[in-house]
Amino acid sequence: MKLYHLKTCDTCRKAIKALRAAGHELELHDVRADGLDPSTLATLEAALGFEALVNKKSTTWRGLSDTEKSGLTRETALALLLEHPTLMKRPVIQNGDAYSVGWTKDVQASFSL
Repeated sequence: MKLYHLKTCDTCRKAIKALRAAGHELELHDVRADGLDPSTLATLEAALGFEALVNKKSTTWRGLSDTEKSGLTRETALALLLEHPTLMKRPVIQNGDAYSVGWTKDVQASFSL
């Protein structure tokens, strides 16, 4: 199981702790330290859609110009995510061919937590 996260994100830390406590082996990928490459981002976007990947509540989003935020398309979203990996909603969890984003009750239930 691979988890895309930020080491400073409280929600990500909760997810990592809960998943490890449930016995899941995790491969961690810190999007700030490790970045995102175009092929990984394309895979995540194909599985989840660009709308699900962009965190419009983030500090990074609030720091973008109005021009960058207006008329968000797939292409502009992917370019912004490559330039600003912390804009990605997290955690993104890859479990085999299944992907989930966030740490909601539904996501937790899908891992029997």
